[in-house]
Amino acid sequence: MAVRPILTIGNPVLRQVARELTREEILSPEVRALIEDMVDTMHHEEGIGIAAPQVGESLRMAIVEIAVDSERYPEMNPFEQAVLINPRLAVLDATEQGYWEGCLSVPNLRGLVHRPRTVRVDYLDLDGEPASVAADGFLATVFQHELDHLDGVLYIDRVRDTRKIATVDDYVRFWLNEPGEQHMPD
Repeated sequence: MAVRPILTIGNPVLRQVARELTREEILSPEVRALIEDMVDTMHHEEGIGIAAPQVGESLRMAIVEIAVDSERYPEMNPFEQAVLINPRLAVLDATEQGYWEGCLSVPNLRGLVHRPRTVRVDYLDLDGEPASVAADGFLATVFQHELDHLDGVLYIDRVRDTRKIATVDDYVRFWLNEPGEQHMPD
């Protein structure tokens, strides 16, 4: 369909709590077109997740996908594309893990964020039917990162130690090979 511009930090849409979609909206041609645009945009930007607010739509919808043949993330376990509508997050294991996160809406920065290790996401699928997915490790962080967008939260809001925020160049120079650190791509 179309690649949409990504909203960046400072745009008020990114700080809004997104509204839920009705079943009728989920099945509408407009939402189907939005989903296709989000997928096209995510692929164009070589991301592994995108939320509707990032493309200017304050709706509770996100997409997560880690391609099998990903050149950008070859070390990550693949995850088949999931469109999460009206998602709700449940923490299954609150043990924290820290990853250096990046975001298409916060260009040129990385920050160390600690999040629960294992989560479950209950959501509506493309047919408006209930579905659920559980994730741990890196994938759990990806889900939490994307679903934060639906509540107007950016990963930088969750950085506890602001000394662990860096430009991409300085992240690579000083932090990428730091022992004990985990790294999440954009």
